[in-house]
Amino acid sequence: MKQEQDTIKIRLMNVDDIDDVYEIETQSFATPWLKESFHNELTQNHFAKYLVVEFDQKIIGYCGLWIIMDEAQVTNIAVLPGFRGNKIGETLLKQAIGMAKEYGAGKISLEVRVSNHVAQSLYTKLGFQPGGIRKRYYTDNGEDALVMWVNLK
Repeated sequence: MKQEQDTIKIRLMNVDDIDDVYEIETQSFATPWLKESFHNELTQNHFAKYLVVEFDQKIIGYCGLWIIMDEAQVTNIAVLPGFRGNKIGETLLKQAIGMAKEYGAGKISLEVRVSNHVAQSLYTKLGFQPGGIRKRYYTDNGEDALVMWVNLK
């Protein structure tokens, strides 16, 4: 399914979006966050900023950031499986990077499974570079995480 850039809308996430975001989360990750985690991020964590992507008024992706002083951390990013491969994740991450810059972040980091070469390719395309390994980071199978960084200034 080919989407044109002008048919998607990216906006800030709100608590009414949690059910849809949770659905994306459970279809995307072996150890999904709980709905309560998203609620706490939106209502309690003043460092958290979340974006959602809408296509035909349906939420098809989301991205979370923590912005603390001059550093940003991507907490999670996912797109519904049926919409992957259409540059939606790339568009969403570019928007998140722009938001991090607006809030004064000088660099942004994320963790990605060492086996997730598709995601690593996207991150590299957007300027992220490997910065280290977090051993046995993922609790579902003990897989290592590759830490990736990009300087925004």
